[in-house]
Amino acid sequence: MTIREDFLTTARIALELLRHQRVARHWDQPSALPEFGVSGLAGHLAYQALPLPSMIGTPPGDQPVVSLMEHYERAQWTDLDVDSEFHTRIRAGGEKLAAEGRDALCDRFEQTLDELAKSLPGQENRGVRMPHWGPWAVPLDEYLVSRLMEFVVHSDDLAVSVGLDTPEFPRHVSETVIDLLTRMALNKHRAIDVVRALSRKERAPQDITAF
Repeated sequence: MTIREDFLTTARIALELLRHQRVARHWDQPSALPEFGVSGLAGHLAYQALPLPSMIGTPPGDQPVVSLMEHYERAQWTDLDVDSEFHTRIRAGGEKLAAEGRDALCDRFEQTLDELAKSLPGQENRGVRMPHWGPWAVPLDEYLVSRLMEFVVHSDDLAVSVGLDTPEFPRHVSETVIDLLTRMALNKHRAIDVVRALSRKERAPQDITAF
C-alpha cells in the first residue's frame, strides 16, 4: 500500500464513523476535548481531507519545502494553550464546516474522497501547504502522513465523545502514526523517557505525549 492509498482508506474509516447515528444524536453536545463540541470535532475531522483538492490543484509556490518534522518544529502549535488564538481558530473552523449538519458534512467529505481517488494517485510529490502555515511547504506524501495521524487521533476523540469503540485502522497505518507520534514526542521529552515508557513500566514517566 502507498501512503496515498493509506490516506484514502483511513479517511473512509473516519467517514464511516461520522455517519454513525450516535454522532448525529450527540451532535450538539460537548466532546471529550476541552472547548470542542461534537459537531466542531466532526468538522475538524473532515477538514483533514477537505482542503486537499485545492492544495494539489494550486501551482507550487516559491516557498521552501521542508521535511514534516521541520514543519512541526517551526509551527510550535503543540505548545500552545487550548485558549490560544490558534486553537480557538481551529475550533471555530470545525464548527463552521459542521454548520449545515452531520449529513451535509458527510456528503461533502465523501465527495472530496471520490474526487481524490481520481486525482491523488498521479500527483507529483511536490510541496503543498495549508493557508495558515508560515512561509513553507512540505512534500505531499509527508503531508499525507500528518493527515493519517490527525484522522487516527481525532477518530479516537470522536468515538470516545459519543460512546463508540474507536475504529480499527490497518496495522501499517497505525505503525506510520505511532512512528510519527514517537518522533514528535522526542521533540518534547528526553529520549530515555520515551524508551522507558515503551519498555519499563516500573520506570515509565507519567507523560510522553507528543502534544
